[in-house]
Amino acid sequence: MLRTSKTALALAAGVLFLFGTGCEKLKSRDNLNKGVAAFKGAKYSDSVTFFKEAIRLDPANPNARLYLATAYMVQWIPGADSPENNDFAKNARDQFTEVYKKDSKNTTAIASLASLAFNEGKAIPADEKNREARLGRFDEAKDWYTKLLEIDSKDKTAYYSLGVIVWEKWYPVLMNARAKMSMKPEDQGPLKDKKVREQLRTDYLPLVNDGIAKLEKALEVDPLYDDAMAYLNLLHRERADIAETPEEFKKEIETADGLVTQALNARKVKNEKANQAGQGIVAK
Repeated sequence: MLRTSKTALALAAGVLFLFGTGCEKLKSRDNLNKGVAAFKGAKYSDSVTFFKEAIRLDPANPNARLYLATAYMVQWIPGADSPENNDFAKNARDQFTEVYKKDSKNTTAIASLASLAFNEGKAIPADEKNREARLGRFDEAKDWYTKLLEIDSKDKTAYYSLGVIVWEKWYPVLMNARAKMSMKPEDQGPLKDKKVREQLRTDYLPLVNDGIAKLEKALEVDPLYDDAMAYLNLLHRERADIAETPEEFKKEIETADGLVTQALNARKVKNEKANQAGQGIVAK
């Protein structure tokens, strides 16, 4: 009889625990929905409160943590140096990282961490004093974008972003070299000093080639990716500055000019498709 009573008590306790757990999850979902509504209404501070409560009630809910991280991230202003703004970036990174730790294939978390690091890098001045910090953020972004491609080898945005990171690393170096030779940005290349050209080829040509390859991969995935064409144009045009021969220089410039035309045509095609879609016309 005593054993039966203990068994009944144990079952009752289990039922109450499951009921309580179910209630917590329902409350968590309710807070999540309220947070989403606040977020859509641009009430980001309120949405943070709701998402944090949703996580407290159901720590295993990945969506609540993703929304919380996003609510922090949209409030962050790259380059604005204040305790509050820095906290937004830190909190966003912490929450996205928590999601990634529990699900290493969560592409939303990975892409957001990549974007955060990239925009932090862009916000850092491209001078010698800040060079290491700037490159460090770009390298972190590169690592995250590479992880995205390990999950989805057809992620055109990841290829594009890796190409842009190369440009961000290379362009200040090239402009600095041109400035030292008193060459204005609009002055025709290649660089006047052969020794400088050779050194830049040694130090940066593999990087520039990799950036070009990444942007070409983005175009393989989406042949109308005009943003990728724009940066591909820049890298070819700037690679011309370290060309070894006049023929090589001319070829690079011709390729760059061709990409400008391609980008304009791609934008025209995309605009036409968008207009047709808006008018309910099915493109053949």
